[in-house]
Amino acid sequence: MRAIRAFLMSVAMTMPAAAALADSYSETIELFKNAGQSAAFFANCYGYAVFPTVGKGGLVIGGAHGRGRVFEHGAYVGDATLNQLSVGFQAGGQAYSQIIFFQDKRAFDEFTAGNFEFDASASAVAITAAASGTAGTTGATAAASGGKKDATTAGNYYKGMAVFTIVKGGAMYEASVAGQKFSYKARTAH
Repeated sequence: MRAIRAFLMSVAMTMPAAAALADSYSETIELFKNAGQSAAFFANCYGYAVFPTVGKGGLVIGGAHGRGRVFEHGAYVGDATLNQLSVGFQAGGQAYSQIIFFQDKRAFDEFTAGNFEFDASASAVAITAAASGTAGTTGATAAASGGKKDATTAGNYYKGMAVFTIVKGGAMYEASVAGQKFSYKARTAH
């Protein structure tokens, strides 16, 4: 009886966590939709991958990890995992949200084919309010000023993909070379 009660209690406790996780995706998508730098990409992209929280840290050698969802024409189609390794002068820790827009079906298919990797020549546009932060896949420091809703659309597609980040917190100085590796798993029908 105690085991059953403990099991039911653990299930009841995980339900709000699952709802909060689902909300974090919706909230992150809304945040990018309201940011002038990334908002226009929603209207003409084939799909996108959103990572509500990517944790990053390093001291000479660094790494980052996050879990996300992939959307095709606005419909949730699968899950993705982001891993990053960086080498160079760096110190600190940071959390950020990231979105990757796919310009067309070719770019979407390339990303969802299994394992996908950004090389060090890809870069991200940092959307921050009056702060500087490390942006995305190259490890190069980027800065922006003004409010999140005051920015004009910035950023371009690179090989059919455009990457934007929003720094959530932390402090990290970085002058390093990094790449991001993604894995994709299609959503199973329920």
